[in-house]
Amino acid sequence: MKILLIEDEVSLRESIIAYFTGEGNICETAVDFKSAIEKIGIYNYDCILLDLTLPGGDGMEILRNLKKMNKKDGVLIISARHSLDDKLDGLNLGADDYLIKPFHLSELKARVMAIVRRKSYNGSNVMVFNEISIDTLAMRVDVADHTLILTRKEYDLLVYFISNRGKVISKNALAEHLWGDEIDLVDHFDFIYTHIKNLRKKMMEAGCPDYIKSMYGIGYKFESQ
Repeated sequence: MKILLIEDEVSLRESIIAYFTGEGNICETAVDFKSAIEKIGIYNYDCILLDLTLPGGDGMEILRNLKKMNKKDGVLIISARHSLDDKLDGLNLGADDYLIKPFHLSELKARVMAIVRRKSYNGSNVMVFNEISIDTLAMRVDVADHTLILTRKEYDLLVYFISNRGKVISKNALAEHLWGDEIDLVDHFDFIYTHIKNLRKKMMEAGCPDYIKSMYGIGYKFESQ
């Protein structure tokens, strides 16, 4: 998953980042209103963890901006504001969930997973595309009766491709989703080619057709023959 954490409290921010990155997720941060607005305007995320009380502005305004931009990112409000009015305002503005501080990180993860599952996997923990079945909790990929042995990046690539099947995905979008915004500093995408080449090879050896189509000069599209 690619997550944006908008949180100014240092200790909480660091603990959340350590928890999610320790499980192999891409986590980016924004520590104030201005940097959060910049991030949501440029990048897409599986889930945004949004604090409401931020230096420079209110998190509710960030949520309004997301909706004005018609962004599809999941949003989980994490806030010490515990009034019913705050919860209703956030949910009515389009947040997917609202979690009151303090909270257990395991509950935060469960709620993030529930949001991503609803938005990307049709509410199921198992993603299916033709003969490919992905158990997103076990992170296991089966092709018919054969279990694929994938690296973490190959697994993330496949999940991202299937979540966006039929769409043209630019190399830049692919790199940002899987490696975060630090990828902006890279001047070539040769490492992407290597991961895609390896993923394609493993899938075809397991009996899949070549679902990954190269779109010359643009990127890739994952689709049936």
